Amino acid sequence: MIKELRITNSLTGQKETFEPLAPPFVGMYVCGPTVYSDVHLGNVRTFLSFDVVYRYLLFLGYKVRYVRNITDVGHLVNDADEGEDKIAKKAKLDNLEPMEVVQKYSNGFHDVLRTFNIIPPSIEPSATGHIVEQIDLVQKLLDSGYAYEVNGSVYFDVSKYNTDHDYGILSGRKIEELMDSGRDLDAQDEKKNKIDFAIWKKALPTHIMRWKSPWGEGFPGWHLECTVMSTKYLGEQFDIHGGGMDLKFPHHECEIAQSVGSTGKPPVKYWMHTNMLTVNGQKMSKSLDNSFLPQELFEGKHDLLERAYSPMTVRFFMLQSHYSSTLDFSNDALTAASKGYKKLINGLRIVKNLSYEGNSEVEENSKQIDQINKLIDNCHSAMNDDINTALTIGHLFNLVKKINSIQTKQLSVAELGEACFKNLKSTFVSFVEDVLGLQEEKLEEQEGLLSALIELYQDAKFNKDYEKVDKIRGALKAQGIILKDMKTGIDWAYEE
Repeated sequence: MIKELRITNSLTGQKETFEPLAPPFVGMYVCGPTVYSDVHLGNVRTFLSFDVVYRYLLFLGYKVRYVRNITDVGHLVNDADEGEDKIAKKAKLDNLEPMEVVQKYSNGFHDVLRTFNIIPPSIEPSATGHIVEQIDLVQKLLDSGYAYEVNGSVYFDVSKYNTDHDYGILSGRKIEELMDSGRDLDAQDEKKNKIDFAIWKKALPTHIMRWKSPWGEGFPGWHLECTVMSTKYLGEQFDIHGGGMDLKFPHHECEIAQSVGSTGKPPVKYWMHTNMLTVNGQKMSKSLDNSFLPQELFEGKHDLLERAYSPMTVRFFMLQSHYSSTLDFSNDALTAASKGYKKLINGLRIVKNLSYEGNSEVEENSKQIDQINKLIDNCHSAMNDDINTALTIGHLFNLVKKINSIQTKQLSVAELGEACFKNLKSTFVSFVEDVLGLQEEKLEEQEGLLSALIELYQDAKFNKDYEKVDKIRGALKAQGIILKDMKTGIDWAYEE
């Protein structure tokens, strides 16, 4: 069994043995949502991937402080420091206060994540709750000489920073190429160079969300909040920083520059990034009308969907691909995922009901024991190999075959011995539920099931099969439902 967890560090591009800065404590920060719109599946994949990282670290016995922020400041529409405040724009459209927009979409975000069984982080700070700390960081960067103030706005001086450090260390971007690309500065621009980014922006009269600062009323830049909240709760240096690959540049690159510029230290030991979602081979985007909201998947209400897919089916589907690989949505892939999920959950239901019964007349089957122990080791090895959930699922399917053999009596638990059987059961349950976060989805078609049972009840009464009548009544009563013989027919009610 591989006992060392290895993860791909986006900073080096290499798989590295995971060694926390202060074991057994692990500090992990993941960039959270900007709460002005509904959560799309691309966002879900990122949060689901780091949910598994969090779960597996806990499974390995680490004490994890997982911080995931909420962006609720109302930044501008892009990194060019121009445009309209996103949250204020939504507030105007919906005739709401900006913080009503924030609360509405924060609630929606949490509802979606609960649906996918994504467990909450240890701390979920908001940008608006850390304005004072952001102002302090702006002042530190001014004092260090890596920032400058112009007309109430403060910008990070990328060229000055790059003379002392490496701007582009994470993304591989070269400052010369960045200076040559994009639009040139015009007479209205305040920045020294077009690659400089705002860390504090002066608020125009129309900008609703604003705070007082030494430079006038304004609001913090997008990149600033993550630097402030990650270091506040995890320290100037911490273990893991994650997010979607679209955040690698400029957001995470700017975070590194801000941290190094203010403390002189690289903030993060291991950077991890998830890859994008595609649909039938095309990039998922609103403009192509191939972007799904989770609820559309659950209800099958989208032109590209042939039917509805359950939350656990979608979670299983996402786990079938490595977090750093592109994941392509299609009806065929989701249908296959539905079958695979049910196969795994059937194994879970069976193994939970199994118990060890020794038999002195049965010899232990060393070949079967070796096979099962090897499969168990493979599950650990796959997860230790850069959180390879896809490979782990394959090994769990092989364990399902062993579990099914026990159920059909082709293999007895006595042949495995108590130690092997308990290892099989605990490993399978732990990996399915605790590590992969999969749950059994109970049938919700209560009306349909009741109709079928009532029909059987009526047939039994007509045939005077009172034993079956009593059996059906008793089974339903045990579930809190009583049958009522009405003049108009058979009805049911919840037992009071």
